[in-house]
Amino acid sequence: MEQDLLIKAIDSIKPSIIVISPEFKILSGNRGRTVPGSVIQGKLCYKALYNRKIPCYNCPAKEVLQTGKSVIKKCRDAPCAPEKLSYLYSYPIFSNKEIISLVIMEFPVSTMEKMERKLHQSDEFLNKLIKSAVDGVIASDMKGKILIFNDAACEISGYEVDEVIGKKDIRELYPGDGAKQVMRMLRSDQYGEKGRVRSFRVNIKRKTGELIPINMNAAIVYHDEKEAATLGFFHDLRDTLKMEAELEKTQIQLLQAEKMSSLGELAAGVAHQLNNPLGGITLFTQLVMEEYDLPAGAKNDLKRIFKDAQRCSNIVKELLKFSRQTGNEMHPQDINHALSKTLFLVENQTLFQNISIEKKFQKNLPLIPVDIQKIKHVFMNIILNAADAMDGEGVLSISTQLGLLKDRVVIKIRDTGTGISEENLLKIFDPFFTTKDQGKGTGLGLSLAYRIVEDHGGTINAESRVGCGTTFIIELLLDPPGMKGVISGN
Repeated sequence: MEQDLLIKAIDSIKPSIIVISPEFKILSGNRGRTVPGSVIQGKLCYKALYNRKIPCYNCPAKEVLQTGKSVIKKCRDAPCAPEKLSYLYSYPIFSNKEIISLVIMEFPVSTMEKMERKLHQSDEFLNKLIKSAVDGVIASDMKGKILIFNDAACEISGYEVDEVIGKKDIRELYPGDGAKQVMRMLRSDQYGEKGRVRSFRVNIKRKTGELIPINMNAAIVYHDEKEAATLGFFHDLRDTLKMEAELEKTQIQLLQAEKMSSLGELAAGVAHQLNNPLGGITLFTQLVMEEYDLPAGAKNDLKRIFKDAQRCSNIVKELLKFSRQTGNEMHPQDINHALSKTLFLVENQTLFQNISIEKKFQKNLPLIPVDIQKIKHVFMNIILNAADAMDGEGVLSISTQLGLLKDRVVIKIRDTGTGISEENLLKIFDPFFTTKDQGKGTGLGLSLAYRIVEDHGGTINAESRVGCGTTFIIELLLDPPGMKGVISGN
């Protein structure tokens, strides 16, 4: 029953079909032929259908027997379309890797043209999809010759399509032995399914030589169980990594702000507790030295006590400044003028004699609402720290500019000093952290600067490399949140 249905289905197919043996004997044929299959069964196909003594010169079956692969060829005077051009399609039937028969199908040219048009339309649609893909799509043959290179790949790499397809080797796009590493991963089953690699981080080398971080998904394309090509989808990670860095920076700022808030409360309590006993120590030390005739050694010891007590008193004063929650006297100010005034106070000091000061102030910056005395304190602290870091010799560069979104003013203060290690860079705004020698710093200057900038709704950060100097970046908003109505004149 099933066999009868299958025969009827084959008989109803419009293209003519015959099945022949490797010796060209007709084993079967459908009713779509001019000559019914039952009449020609057992006869040689070239004799029964074409009245030839030998197989046709362009017979596709001959090539199928030689190669073991399917073949399509043009043919004139075929039985399905006498006196017209048609196509013959032949493919082998195997048993234990041996060809036991061949199928030959005949198509009129019109049918093949329709098929070719549909195939062309499919190819065109696929090309458009690849071309317009957001990620870079690159394919190459197993020798490395690039076959596919879409618009996104051009944008990432800096190459034009005409510079790459058929001309560039895929290995040239990877730095070092990057291409070999990808192929080793593709051929291994240690990274998931063999022949595929998912979400692998790699660098791509631009035309300029710049290395671009990429998230890559890649696969080997197989044909007849053999490696035929490789296909990769490349996602540019530059924007993602930039966003991650900004997020990490913001998280650090939030943690620092929380730390400052809790330490400010603690500092206020400690400062008030220490103030009275320190005042007593300094007062009675002075009285003893003035009212009693003491040996030189005792006087020197008292002087040392007085000096250390004064140092403690100065630390307490800094603590009180750090913890004080006073209101800001906010008025529109010219930041360039504030920086110039601060520099005027320090540039003639001995410490700055061998320091070259470079100013690059953007003209016509909008006025910005700040407490001018506090902001000058921030500038002064960072500038003096820079001079210390350069040991009184180097270049101090100060610049101002409007931010990209035109919602803030960015101040950069850069020195050419010894720089700060990555480990210490995370701690520089912590209260009492200092890299200066014992007795030369309280470790509260940058903490206070951080607190002042934060109170203004701004941000302060530092970038540094050991041996290359440090840059402090201060950003002050033109319209700080919560400041409306506080600014003079509003």
